[in-house]
Amino acid sequence: MYQHKHQLRVRYGETDQMGYCYYGNYAQYYEVGRVEALRDLGFSYRKLEESGVMLPVLDFHIKYLKPALYDDLLTVVTTIKELPSAKITFEFEMFNENGDNINFGTVVLVFVDAKTMRPIKCPIELSKAIENRL
Repeated sequence: MYQHKHQLRVRYGETDQMGYCYYGNYAQYYEVGRVEALRDLGFSYRKLEESGVMLPVLDFHIKYLKPALYDDLLTVVTTIKELPSAKITFEFEMFNENGDNINFGTVVLVFVDAKTMRPIKCPIELSKAIENRL
């Protein structure tokens, strides 16, 4: 199991009138978590896209437990539990500064050839990088 942690702070513009983080922002926070996890593995979205590989989202699920508030420092824990094939699944847990789990979810992405827009297998270099960390 590969796991990566990344911290980010809830900005004022990301909150509603109650001071709660707007629910739609969590998808972006998960995106930051997975981009930084891939970077930690030695890959970037930019490199993947430049090599002709796109990663559209196939599935997104989230379970909200508690709201994040303005100026909260959040920890996004991103986990990859299995080697990718034509799909890669990221699992997430998000914690506030008190250590409370405020939400959890999954995002499934598909490896797609940028020219044909057809599914392809995970690039072997990425698969090996994940395998070395599992």
